[in-house]
Amino acid sequence: MTSPGLSTGIEPERQGARDVGFAIGILSILAIFFLPIPGFLIDVGLALSIALSVLILMVSLWIQRPLDFSAFPTVLLVATLLRLALNIATCRLILSNGSEGVTAAGYIIGGFSKLVMSGDFVIGLIVFAILITVNFVVITKGATRIAEVGARFTLDAIPGKQMAIDADLSAGLIDDNEAQRRRRELEEESSFFGSMDGASKFVRGDAIAGLIVLAVNVFGGIVIGVTRHNMPLAQAAEVFTKLSVGDGLVTQIPALIVSLAAALLVSKGGTRGAAEQAVLNQLVKYPRALFVAACLMGILAIVPGLPFIPFAVLAAILAFVGYSVPLRLAREEEGARARAADLDMQAEKEKHESIKDSISSVEIELCLGKQLSSKLLLSHNELATRVAKMRRKFARRFGFVVPDIKLSDSVRISAKGYQIKIHGTVVASHELRIGDLLVIVGDGVKPDVPCDEVREPSFGMKAVWVGSAFAGELKREGFTSIDNISVILTHLSEVIANNLSQLLSYKDMRALLERLGPDYRRLIDDICPSQISYSGLQAVLKLLLVERVSIRNLHLILEAIAEITPHVRRAEQIVEHVRMRMAQQICGDMADGGVLKLLRLGSRWDAAFHQSLKRDVKGEVVEFDLEPSMIEEFSKSASAAIRERMDQGHHFVLVSAPDARPYVRMVIERLFSTLPVLSHLEIARGVEIQSLGSIS
Repeated sequence: MTSPGLSTGIEPERQGARDVGFAIGILSILAIFFLPIPGFLIDVGLALSIALSVLILMVSLWIQRPLDFSAFPTVLLVATLLRLALNIATCRLILSNGSEGVTAAGYIIGGFSKLVMSGDFVIGLIVFAILITVNFVVITKGATRIAEVGARFTLDAIPGKQMAIDADLSAGLIDDNEAQRRRRELEEESSFFGSMDGASKFVRGDAIAGLIVLAVNVFGGIVIGVTRHNMPLAQAAEVFTKLSVGDGLVTQIPALIVSLAAALLVSKGGTRGAAEQAVLNQLVKYPRALFVAACLMGILAIVPGLPFIPFAVLAAILAFVGYSVPLRLAREEEGARARAADLDMQAEKEKHESIKDSISSVEIELCLGKQLSSKLLLSHNELATRVAKMRRKFARRFGFVVPDIKLSDSVRISAKGYQIKIHGTVVASHELRIGDLLVIVGDGVKPDVPCDEVREPSFGMKAVWVGSAFAGELKREGFTSIDNISVILTHLSEVIANNLSQLLSYKDMRALLERLGPDYRRLIDDICPSQISYSGLQAVLKLLLVERVSIRNLHLILEAIAEITPHVRRAEQIVEHVRMRMAQQICGDMADGGVLKLLRLGSRWDAAFHQSLKRDVKGEVVEFDLEPSMIEEFSKSASAAIRERMDQGHHFVLVSAPDARPYVRMVIERLFSTLPVLSHLEIARGVEIQSLGSIS
């Protein structure tokens, strides 16, 4: 068994051997520029050049994205350097040994000269000129332009992409490792397209060098053949032209292949997948285009004077592909749907079998009876839309987004009833008369139609159920009717408002803090956790929400907390200070038509509550000691006074002394859970006040 130390030592040796081998290869290419090379080594070098160009083309075809071949500029430089070195070496052999015949510069050049030129050097010159034109004017010029535009657009887009990465990191969508990976990929992309812009110039220079070497070989060879080897002018022209053109073809064919590879690489752009996926899949994706092309080929096949078989075969192939592609796509889509359904079923099965899911509870759930659920099934979209509007209303009013509301049905409850659950506990339930209308009448007159008296579920007010057939008569008599969905959503809204403090989770609180600006983030760092813990901050927000005080102005709440936390630590005392600082908001939210209506506690009860507060040596309240008989008497007096004002249609608040406010609220919330209780210090300056009397 190899020890860890031994395996660690071998890897650097292998890496070093590869580095040395690569360096020797580059030095060997440079040596070809200056040293005479025999013909058989020229054949090996030319074969290597052709193989390398084909390898580059295949890699360019099969990579998934251009950045996967980021070493292409370096490979292109090495391939171009190899071709130029071989070009110079063959030029040396042609000029020195050209009189020996077409194999003077190796058998590959001689073979290409016979194969392509068919023994006529004029044909070779024409083919060589065409290759140069295709390579230099068409492929290389287009690839260069694409590389230039790609490099410019990539560099221009870098700041925006970096900002997007920073935004995703700040929002918590990605972690630090993913952000680093994306930044590194962005740097590699910019470097790659910048390098490709310069690397395309190698191909252009290679084509120009090929023309110059061809001219030197032809004219220099003719001069040397006539003057040094005493060859006739015609024979020298034929021999040296064949050798020069053969050499040019051998070097230009790999150059054309590499140019094609570069063009494929830069023209791929942002398309992912191999070239056949990027091209063929998109070409055959539109069957109508294939059928139109097949029709055109069929018309050309029957045109007199044109060959029938090629066009007919193409028409048949295009028509077959146009017919088979939609069937294949449909099968693939059906298979994808089946796999997705299997995955969903498996996930649902795992969810049902998971112990963790079995003990978890939904934060808000509306559970309907079977008959009510089937009735509202047709109105499911309307129900979902109105629930979404209700959640947005709560977000605007109270400053945080309440959790998603799960809609379910159950056979365990009444078929026409529903239950509202908070954290899996039933907090409210009611039974509806499906299809009938609810009319709230209070202590007023009832509609002159058949009806049944009930209590409205949201506020407990007197109401009647009326058949939907009497909707027109209700409207004529001036009554407002409420359908089943409105009854459920009003009840749900009131239950959520009564349980806001339970719905503000620690995660929600941290999310609210994260959305604040940098200045208030620094304020949070100053007070948390040195003066108040995050859980203590959550307790303050919960105590505000218990009395339906909105936390939408979270920055004001934090400022008030920062003021008081150096002096007190109890959440209840902090909340009282925060409420005084937020007096303007509280009075504005509770005012009725711009007027804040007040019901005062009365001098007797003010004195009773004040005397019941026991304080320590520092003057802080440590105990509330009011006799049970007094609490019962106060409850009766308060209920009578509050009910009287409510029956008159007033929306008001109860006002008490600042030190007694929490304890008055403690008694009142058991009688009227939604009635706000304010202290005198929470009445903001400039607010118009209307007194409705006092509890005496």
